[in-house]
Amino acid sequence: MNSYITGAMIKELREQNSMTQSELAERLGVSDKAVSKWETGRGYPDITLFQPIADVFQISVVELLSGAAVTNTNVAANMLRSRFYVCPVCGNTVHSMGQSVVSCHGIVLPPLEAEEAEGKHEIVLQKAEDEYFVFVDHEMTKEHYISFLAAVSSDRVQIVKLYPEGNAEARFKISGVRMLYFYCNRDGLFRKRIK
Repeated sequence: MNSYITGAMIKELREQNSMTQSELAERLGVSDKAVSKWETGRGYPDITLFQPIADVFQISVVELLSGAAVTNTNVAANMLRSRFYVCPVCGNTVHSMGQSVVSCHGIVLPPLEAEEAEGKHEIVLQKAEDEYFVFVDHEMTKEHYISFLAAVSSDRVQIVKLYPEGNAEARFKISGVRMLYFYCNRDGLFRKRIK
């Protein structure tokens, strides 16, 4: 945790809410000198104060610690704005429909940037009645594998979790699918647009 980031965030939020250091200190039951130390990076708030500070400013603790407030501009909740996050510690996969602050194992996860699926990471797509059969010709060992395949339309996301030593394939309902994604544990996120 970076005291400068957390302190700068506290100062920014306090000023946005037209609050003095004394007013914030009173609401938290600390001295105004303590708030001053946090804001100048000369100290951290006690861990027991993170949630009360976040509550005062109506943000999450993750936003407070990361120094980045999240504003929901994704009112339409269009699934085509999907973002994927993968924890480097446990491999946990998280999906969001827009900007988010995602944390796993104490690490703030950046959204993955998808590359076009081509070359050794090409997606093979076959249509069978009302489904797409999706296959990635990729090794599936414990060291190098595809973790998930996802099909995204404007109103839904279909995700299939894959496991090492299995096959890198899945079936998805065709209904409105516009984008396919898959995640390689070594090379990252790939996508293919469906026309």
